[in-house]
Amino acid sequence: MNRNAQIIRTSVVGVVTNVLLAAFKAIVGVLSHSFAIVMDAVNNLSDALSSVITIIGTKLSQRPADRKHPFGYGRVEYFSAIIIAVIVLSAGVTSLIESVKKLINPTAPSYTTVTLIVIIVAIVVKLLLGSYVKRQGKKLKSDALIASGSDALFDAIITLATLVSAAVMLIWGVSLDGILGTLISAFIIKAGIEMIASPVNELLGARVSPELISEIKREIMEFDEVHGVYDIILHNYGHDLMIGSLHVSVDDTLTAQDIHILTRKISTLMYARHNIIMTVGIYSVATGKNKRKELQTLVTQTLAAHREIVQIHGFYYDEKENAIAVDIVPDYSVTDDAELCKTLTEELSAAIPGKAFLITVDHNYSD
Repeated sequence: MNRNAQIIRTSVVGVVTNVLLAAFKAIVGVLSHSFAIVMDAVNNLSDALSSVITIIGTKLSQRPADRKHPFGYGRVEYFSAIIIAVIVLSAGVTSLIESVKKLINPTAPSYTTVTLIVIIVAIVVKLLLGSYVKRQGKKLKSDALIASGSDALFDAIITLATLVSAAVMLIWGVSLDGILGTLISAFIIKAGIEMIASPVNELLGARVSPELISEIKREIMEFDEVHGVYDIILHNYGHDLMIGSLHVSVDDTLTAQDIHILTRKISTLMYARHNIIMTVGIYSVATGKNKRKELQTLVTQTLAAHREIVQIHGFYYDEKENAIAVDIVPDYSVTDDAELCKTLTEELSAAIPGKAFLITVDHNYSD
């Protein structure tokens, strides 16, 4: 079973469980003539909404690419997770308002045996459901499922807090309803904000995991022709697709045919192993004893003397224009790229007079 099918199946379990719990509450409510239990049954039907949203979002994300969306609809999953997180956040705010009211005007709870049975059953079912859905969400890397599972767990926690508060009130005569409710509501609001942050960061273009970057570099460095991997940029278009680019450095003796074969192999490998549509650029490394090799060594040594420069690549010497180009990656302590380039150009001009220099500042988008 593929990932999307597992997400849908898990969400269906959530819908069915909430519907069955609602039916149980409705029957008990009608038989015991309890309007409150009947209304709680209606609330359970609304709890199924997060699972329905997950199903719809997963279905929409499976739509094939078209002219308007050439990279498909995979990012719909992030919107589903945001909607569910907003539902959780709204529940937290509503709970906070009710808890503050109870702090101001505390009331003694009154529970019948039937009510207590319904509450206990609801807590157990919600805890089991929430744990299962959230566990599946982490396993399948689905923000929507994680948010949906958290929604169920928070429902159980709020109900459990109410039950504990009632027990304390009945035994010791101390009302904790408002205090516990306020604390738990604050926790839910914080969790809701964190849930929103994850999919929003993905939509904004979050940095990919360092483990993936290390794996990509390791795999590409296994090609004998490759001396280094640079400028990795990846854009996430959902769980199953990334678009990216990178550069590799190779000997300047390779032919266009050699480079064509190499870049094709790298692109094929990246798609087969990581579902990344990768564009591969080339940097040539000077070989042998010649003017270009001497200049490359001198430029590299001059730039490497600066501790704020963490990477040097892309050296190029244009004999016709008598110009030298090189790319650098500074660390995050550098805030003025133009000033850094000016300083480095002056140093290189003094060390290698008579040459025009073009220094390009690359930024670290992956490591």
